[in-house]
Amino acid sequence: MKKILLVVAALALTSTVVFGQESNRKKFQVGLKAGANYSNIYDSKGEAFSADGKYGLAGGLFLAIPIGKFLGIQPEVLFSQKGYKQTGSFLGGTYELTRTTDYIDIPLLISIKPIEFLTIQVGPQYSFLMKQKDVFTNSLATVEQQQEFKNTNIRKNTLCLVGGVDINIRRVVLGARAGWDVQNNNGDGTSTNPQYKNAWVQATLGFRIL
Repeated sequence: MKKILLVVAALALTSTVVFGQESNRKKFQVGLKAGANYSNIYDSKGEAFSADGKYGLAGGLFLAIPIGKFLGIQPEVLFSQKGYKQTGSFLGGTYELTRTTDYIDIPLLISIKPIEFLTIQVGPQYSFLMKQKDVFTNSLATVEQQQEFKNTNIRKNTLCLVGGVDINIRRVVLGARAGWDVQNNNGDGTSTNPQYKNAWVQATLGFRIL
């Protein structure tokens, strides 16, 4: 009898979640998310390069705009820390360089919703570099250098690609995605393809407030 009651309760709970998710797939939604990046840089020319990844903060606002039951668009505005760590030798001693870059990331994602609990997302992202901090450490001293940037021209910033999945549990959204820089845009209309670009994975916990 107890087993039957447990099975009935489980089925009831599952049905409640499924129907709740089903109705949410067609709704306009607003949410907040927060989490962390694990980032590094990669050599776009395929030459030997060695750096260690570093953790940084990530979080911001997202909008879920439905286009029918199975498709949607999700624009976001995120604060996102990237960077890397590197060690080497200089004048007979070892050093460590830690670079932290603060970005405002604006992804515009296509959302594919094959089932109630799962959303697959892919799309372009513009990243606006706001601040860069370098910390250089060796056996003699630690030197810190910080630069702040004014990004009033959208064409001065970085085009990226991102993709990942969201797991939807009522109002809670568990997100995982990966991203990488594709190209830098200059303010005069020309473009550059820098050798070293950001690459990162991101994990977030979100909550739909509408």
